[in-house]
Amino acid sequence: MEHLWSPWRLAYITGASQSTVCVFCAAQTDPEAEPLMLFRGRTCFVILNLFPYNNGHLLVIPNRHVATLGSAEPEERRELIELSATAEIALTEAYAPHGLNMGINVGKPAGAGVLDHVHMHVVPRWNGDTNFMTIVGETRVLPETLPETAAKLRPIFQRLTANS
Repeated sequence: MEHLWSPWRLAYITGASQSTVCVFCAAQTDPEAEPLMLFRGRTCFVILNLFPYNNGHLLVIPNRHVATLGSAEPEERRELIELSATAEIALTEAYAPHGLNMGINVGKPAGAGVLDHVHMHVVPRWNGDTNFMTIVGETRVLPETLPETAAKLRPIFQRLTANS
């Protein structure tokens, strides 16, 4: 039997990473999150998901701690959608996915992993990216590290947002 190691997920799986501090608010000033940060806008930022479903899984997040899209300011909503479109373009250029999942989960019953800080998931998808390991082994195999993904996407974001 082969083993797949993903020690960074232990805190997530055991719930040890649960904190009273919002991870998205903390990420904005945490030096350890900086390598995952791809772009900082006026009201929102784009960051790699620390626990990705697929390589290139991005999050577009308002700077302000706001629970729902409806409670966000119009400028925050506009930038969230603009940066989500930029993420779509960047991921398409870098990875040529066959499709993308883009979505917002509001509330625990809807699948929100981080409650009370709205965010958009942008996930590249490929035909056949759900396989035996995912379905039977309940394990995702990601062929690229987060630093490699950041190095690939950061220059594309810089180019696409140069006039922002």
